[in-house]
Amino acid sequence: MAGVELAGVQKTLSPVLKAKALDNRLPVPILGDEYAERTMRRLDPGYDKGRFGVNQLGLAAVVRAKAFDDWARSFLADHREAVVLNLGCGLDARVHRIDPPATVDWFDLDFPGVIELRRELLPAREHYTLIGSDVTDLTWLAGVPRGRPVLVVAEGLVPYLTEVDARLLLTGIVDAFPSGQIQFDTVSVSAWHASKWDPLGRKYNARFHCGFDDPAALAGWHPRLAYVDEAPMNDSPLLAARAPTAVRRMYRLLNLLPGFRRSSRIVRFRF
Repeated sequence: MAGVELAGVQKTLSPVLKAKALDNRLPVPILGDEYAERTMRRLDPGYDKGRFGVNQLGLAAVVRAKAFDDWARSFLADHREAVVLNLGCGLDARVHRIDPPATVDWFDLDFPGVIELRRELLPAREHYTLIGSDVTDLTWLAGVPRGRPVLVVAEGLVPYLTEVDARLLLTGIVDAFPSGQIQFDTVSVSAWHASKWDPLGRKYNARFHCGFDDPAALAGWHPRLAYVDEAPMNDSPLLAARAPTAVRRMYRLLNLLPGFRRSSRIVRFRF
């Protein structure tokens, strides 16, 4: 990728980006992310050759991103002076999709190799800072302004952390800011353990390292943290409405199993 060597979980950003790029070419896209398509064309000019479409895994990633975007827009509408921490940002163009006001300071954080790639492929903007760091090394927080509400977006990140690291990350952020919202996705314990057999995870040497059957209980990690709600994922009405017929039928059947329906969840906390 553009001369930058990625490893492990970092390599999963390519299929997610491709799904968003393909979504942008649909007659009525879900995200409508033109930056994803531009970036994908630079990485792989022939990415859209052959039969066009977003498969079920790609569609789920697009639906997940839409849920994160909607929550972020809602928070920033009420907190126009906020700081945004987009953790494990990959090549996602969320800052450009949401286009926050100049009163918001936005920070995208990922491994240094990913950030180098972002500098090559995505445009800069004012009040927008890139941080190349391991998210679990909390020294990166020293360069972030405090004393303002914070929005923390961690899409596709927490399951790849150990529970110890996830706890230190979330509690460290709560301790650093007066108030805020934290939104991330989680997987169930069974999905965590089954990830070692996942073809995509094996292909990229990326597997889950934690899972929670009751993510609301994570509010107990810090006395100021409160669980708010969750957004539908496997049982998302948007997923059911936009998926191809065969995929829609598959999800309908699998969602009859509580273990599948709650295997992946998008959760929101406030403090």
